[in-house]
Amino acid sequence: MDAVIAIGASAGGVPALEKLMAGMPADLPAAIVLVLHVGAHESRLPAVLSRKTRLAVEHAEQGDALRAGCVHVAPPDHHMLVGPDGRIALSRGPKEHYTRPAIDPLFRSVALAYGPRAIGVILTGMLDDGTAGLQAIKQGGGLAVVQDPADAAVPSMPASAMAHVAVDHCAPLQQLPDVLLALVAEQTRARHDKEADMASIKVEQELFCGEGDALELLRRIGEPSPFACPDCHGGLWRLRDVSPPRFRCHTGHAYSGRTLEHGYRLASDQAEWNALRALQEHAALVDQLLADPTDGVAPAERERLDRLREKLRDQTAALRQIIEDPQD
Repeated sequence: MDAVIAIGASAGGVPALEKLMAGMPADLPAAIVLVLHVGAHESRLPAVLSRKTRLAVEHAEQGDALRAGCVHVAPPDHHMLVGPDGRIALSRGPKEHYTRPAIDPLFRSVALAYGPRAIGVILTGMLDDGTAGLQAIKQGGGLAVVQDPADAAVPSMPASAMAHVAVDHCAPLQQLPDVLLALVAEQTRARHDKEADMASIKVEQELFCGEGDALELLRRIGEPSPFACPDCHGGLWRLRDVSPPRFRCHTGHAYSGRTLEHGYRLASDQAEWNALRALQEHAALVDQLLADPTDGVAPAERERLDRLREKLRDQTAALRQIIEDPQD
């Protein structure tokens, strides 16, 4: 196969993909591999896209061979990878950017397997999954295409790619089918003899797949950081010489700086609500102890409980005010 098109999308992705696929011809001389952030939820994306396109669209299965004119969609709760033999491998491996399927693992695998024959496409979505994967495709000699952020329902993902990747083409959705068809023709005619240094990409993929000595692999590409992995609570390593900042733990979870901050914000919010619940339960128990006529609370103990009740009420009110204060 002369070219493989890898597409990543998140929030706002379904209508964007419908419009993109509607413009692709049935005889497209390239395979498409596609990740939409669906998590573990049921997905009818192949059926939805099939109503809009002349291409074959199907959820990928283990061992499927890439086919020209076919859109291979990552199934829910599974990462999709492409091997050097052109076959698909599915994995419930570690989440990246808090999501499975994620875009970066697919793009890295396509970069490693297809090198200059790879075309990466980033569409609408939040935060920055896909930026590192698009960098890998460029590092392997492939091409990078981004939906114009001004045209995206949620511009964060394409804007991140534009900021950190030497993008070859940026265009609105309406123009992307023609752009991709021209690039596929260009890839078909081009001689693919570029030698690319993919060592760091290979190390990341080995970490993701749980291959080799994880700590030794991390030492080769990163430095220990003071942060803990929000998923498994292991130590995070900050990768060297990458932009935007990225972090990995030894089990394979991966985050950009932005997704890590987002995760810490969610963890902090949960911890604050847990603390509020504990304060309220403590206060309710003190109320019951003071109200129970059969408990025989001594006067000194009653005074202590009265003071504690007021303190708990003050702490509860203060914490609730902190939690409910609007954040930027």
